[in-house]
Amino acid sequence: MRKNTLWCIPCAFFLVAVALNLLGCIQGTKLAAMVKPALLPLLSATTLAYLLGHGHQKDTAGIALLLAAQLFGCTGDILLMPDGFWLFVGGIVAFLIGHLCYITLFGGQSWRGLTGWQWAVSVFAMAAIVFALVKAIGISGEMFWPMTVYGFVLMLLIFSAFAGVIRMPRGRRATWWILLGGALLFTFSDSCIAMGTFGVMTFPLRHFVVMVTYLAAQSLLAVGGVRLILGR
Repeated sequence: MRKNTLWCIPCAFFLVAVALNLLGCIQGTKLAAMVKPALLPLLSATTLAYLLGHGHQKDTAGIALLLAAQLFGCTGDILLMPDGFWLFVGGIVAFLIGHLCYITLFGGQSWRGLTGWQWAVSVFAMAAIVFALVKAIGISGEMFWPMTVYGFVLMLLIFSAFAGVIRMPRGRRATWWILLGGALLFTFSDSCIAMGTFGVMTFPLRHFVVMVTYLAAQSLLAVGGVRLILGR
């Protein structure tokens, strides 16, 4: 087996774990919870094996940021599985740190050259959107500001990818479209969680919708991150 195909092994395990998790979500069984802690580590193993197989061991900073984002996502997955206020807060913090790793990985490239006025307008618009969404969902009390901060970081993730779509050379925009798709799906998945958690709205197969969009988001961010590290 050639070196650059070894990533297919953890990828196959990841796809099997995804299928089992989604099947458990549809059936409402414990299978989903049993498989969930393995999802992001398998995605990380696939990411690392692919990058090492393509000779990019030297970009240690980019690889470390991408893997850290995924492993903080795994931590968030585990913390959010049981009930408990502080476990919920810990899970949100873990995902927030993961988002900051993603933003650090590609935001520096897409932000480069933005003027102070562009930043001021962008930050104001993002803050207004987040504030309106948090109010619309009905989040209040002690969770209002933590969720507002988390929502702003998610909005910054979207902004970082969108800036790449409109500012990068045409030949490299595919990578940024992938990253933007991941950021948008992540936001949609988290919005579904928030609507159910804070009692605004629920719908059939909510857990399935949350997980399928979440896993698609993490996969797209992984693919976009790998392409970014490879200079594509």
